[in-house]
Amino acid sequence: MRKFFVNSNQINDNQIIIVGEDVNHIKNVLRLAIGEKIKICDKDLSKNYVSTIDEVTNQEVRCTIVEEVEGEAEGNVELHIYQGLPKADKMELILQKGTELGVTRFIPVALKRCIVKLDGKDALKKIDRWQKITEVASKQSGRDIVPEVANIATINDICCSIKDFDLVMLAYELEENNYIKSELLKIKGTKENYKIAIVIGPEGGIDEGEAIKLKEAGAKVVSLGKRILRTETVALQVSSIVMYELENGGN
Repeated sequence: MRKFFVNSNQINDNQIIIVGEDVNHIKNVLRLAIGEKIKICDKDLSKNYVSTIDEVTNQEVRCTIVEEVEGEAEGNVELHIYQGLPKADKMELILQKGTELGVTRFIPVALKRCIVKLDGKDALKKIDRWQKITEVASKQSGRDIVPEVANIATINDICCSIKDFDLVMLAYELEENNYIKSELLKIKGTKENYKIAIVIGPEGGIDEGEAIKLKEAGAKVVSLGKRILRTETVALQVSSIVMYELENGGN
């Protein structure tokens, strides 16, 4: 069943009005007809509804709620990715695949070795585009939320936020002894829900001074193995490992 996201203000009683780009997708791409059922998620409240299409125009799609259904796509791990700004379309790959893997929030970070520099209007345009990518990926993968793409952060922002997490890990190529699995096993089974953050450097890696600063603020520095990975590979590997070990008990 096709899935779409709306805001709470698009739902009134048992009626839902879909607007924006989804209208064209429903009408001209999917060619869904009146009477067909679709799943609609209130992305403000993470509520899912099976609905029937009542009317399709060029501006909107009107639907009637048939029933509210339980969401099954979200687990017990809230995973935040602090991603050093990468070049070209690498960020888009990280957002798309990270959303499929269950990431809750993406925070692009301006680090010393970032080649990409974004600020002002350029940053806002990028974030808006990136947010659309997570929404499309959420529809495709059946998520019950659309992961947020936050404003560009700094190393100081990360240090200030470490206290808000159960565990913050820095993937660092110079670390040789401490592995991500070791840190995850320390907290595995200690609670029902986890709030985890991963800090990932850009193509040039994390600057040594930044690594020291994060460690002093409470981040755990971890190795991902003997091979040096591309920044986009790190994001996907770490997301997979965290979900495998912790999501729904890791069983």
